[in-house]
Amino acid sequence: MRYDKVAVAKAMPLTYAVHASAQPVLADDLDSTIPASLRSWLVRLRLLEGVPFANLVADTELLPAESMRWFYLDRRWTDALVQGALSVGTVNSDDRTHLAAQYDAIRDELDSEERNHRRPEGSARFGGKVDAVSGFILRSEAVSGWPGLHVRAFSVDPAESDDATYLETDPRRMRLLRLERLAPAVLFCLFDGIPKVVHVEEPRQGVQFGFHMRPAAGGGVAARLFPRDKNTFGYLNVDGDAITGPEDRDDGFDVPFRVGSPGVVDIQRIEEMFKANAATRNATGAVDGLDAAEYALQLIRFPYRQVFGADESIKLLDAFRATIAYSTYASTAFTFGGN
Repeated sequence: MRYDKVAVAKAMPLTYAVHASAQPVLADDLDSTIPASLRSWLVRLRLLEGVPFANLVADTELLPAESMRWFYLDRRWTDALVQGALSVGTVNSDDRTHLAAQYDAIRDELDSEERNHRRPEGSARFGGKVDAVSGFILRSEAVSGWPGLHVRAFSVDPAESDDATYLETDPRRMRLLRLERLAPAVLFCLFDGIPKVVHVEEPRQGVQFGFHMRPAAGGGVAARLFPRDKNTFGYLNVDGDAITGPEDRDDGFDVPFRVGSPGVVDIQRIEEMFKANAATRNATGAVDGLDAAEYALQLIRFPYRQVFGADESIKLLDAFRATIAYSTYASTAFTFGGN
């Protein structure tokens, strides 16, 4: 094939220039101190992604089973983490001097980018910057049992009832900077700010059946069933006092299990207990025998929501009540003098 070398030489620079200008320019990169990919990596590092668990929890005794630890994130520590990561690219003293001069601009840029780390794709960017970061580490069977736990943080205590839902756009909600399972039973969470109230709730994507579990008198746990009216779905007053439902420990029935088969519910005995009680005989439908739908109605469990926050209406003596004197505990639990 014959071609004109002069024509090709003249066309090549212009052709290359056209291709170069056609490369997309990200809006996030405008007036940026660092590239978008590096900025994203530093933001994740600031949110402690990739930090070994041993550096988050120094000792396993600090996070025993079924425990929750709240904390504030020291921003000076994360700033030093970023500086250490950037220092890997320095070779001589001039590089380090130039990098140190950029620290303030990099820190301000990362402060703004942290808030947009979990921003839905295509939505408008959030303004401002993250000032304080708080969070918690939860180690519980609830994390492994319900991998899709919902976590919501609020700047004020919502006044709605327990069955209320809260949209992402609700101005009372605080943004989540990170929500991740570090292990099957360990949940790590970071908030944009310091919340007043935090909701941790079981996922609502499915129907659950079960009973209310409570500590048994002789140790272990016991199952409790609180019957509901089949028409109104409200809790029935079984023991005749003014309080009904799971909040009343004396109400309801102890769940019977089959003899020789622990954990297997004896559904016939449940029906007999309902028939023998005047409050549940007709209201549950047990008077003519419980069918499958009526059994399911009694066993439905709504998603459980645990609320954490400072309730100013609770008195200190009501929230914390000593059950054993310190002198009594010290005399039995501690020994002195090397004995």
